[in-house]
Order: sequence, then structure tokens, then C-alpha cells
Amino acid sequence: MPSSIEPKILCRKLLILFILATTSIFYGQNKTIQNSGDVLLFAMPATALTGSLIAGDYEGSWQFAKGFALNQAVTIGLKYATDKKRPYNNGDRAFPSGHTSTTFQSAAFIQKRYGWSYGIPAYILAGYTGYSRIEAQKHDGWDVLAGAVVGIGSAYIFTTPYQREHMQLSFANDADSYSLGFVYKF
Repeated sequence: MPSSIEPKILCRKLLILFILATTSIFYGQNKTIQNSGDVLLFAMPATALTGSLIAGDYEGSWQFAKGFALNQAVTIGLKYATDKKRPYNNGDRAFPSGHTSTTFQSAAFIQKRYGWSYGIPAYILAGYTGYSRIEAQKHDGWDVLAGAVVGIGSAYIFTTPYQREHMQLSFANDADSYSLGFVYKF
């Protein structure tokens, strides 16, 4: 990713900042896990989109936006189509989990666009969000699993791997000859 800030360092700093913010803000409260899942609902897509914008990867930003829109449309459509009750009578429209689909769409975008070194921490946070929804008794395992599938699928439809250099020029020579090579990656 072209940027003055090393992407791995930025990713680590954002992860540390999230952990510090959620543990200090919600420490001692009864709903710590649920609240941190709620924070991730906004933090994950904001990080994915802002990170691509900071890196100057506008094609990636557009891919993220398309995947996000599809994810929201499918998730909300399924919620209204199935109208599944939430566990413990905590409301309606449980299937699929919107928190989980949103965070997994963000994680899948990060992983597919920028690689597994960024994707693994993102998937861990997305998985934690799914866990937080079960722990808060808002969803069961099927709701969370469906949210993860919808989110990952939405991201994978539009996201392509990031290529730093689309063109590569090479030159080689020996005692008798010269060689010039040109490669363009689509």
C-alpha cells in the first residue's frame, strides 16, 4: 500500500487503540462483551474504508463501498424475508446477524485486498463480534454463521487483490546480447 505510514504498523496501532479504548471505557460494566461488539460494528468498516483512502487506494475504496452496499441489502432483505425471532424473546429479525455480516464483510475486504497479514487480525475481531452477539443473547450460532457467509461473500464478489505495481520493466545483458522485458499485470 503506498503511504508514508507503514501499513502493518498502522494496523497494529489501530488494533491496540481499539483494545485500549474498549477496555478502559467499558471496564467494570455488565455488558462489556456486547458493547465491544457494538463498537466493532462501526470500527471495522470505518477502518477498512479509511485505511484504503489513506493509502490512496481509491479503487479499493470503491470495491469496499460496493461490497458494503450489497452486504447491507442482502442482510436486511433476509431479516425481513425470514423474520426469525431472537433468542430469549429479545426481538425479531434475527437471521442473519447484521453485526456479524458487517464485520466479516470488512475483514474479508481487508484480507482479499491487502493479504492475510492484515486479514488475520480483522477476522479475529469479526469472530469476536459474532461471539458478542451470541453472548448478548441476540443471536444463535446459525444467525452468526449466516452473517459471516453473507459478509464474506459480499466482499469477495467485488474485491480484487491490491497490486502495487501494474507494470514491470526488466533489463539484462551479457557479453553478446541485451534483453529488455516488459510485464503488465491486469
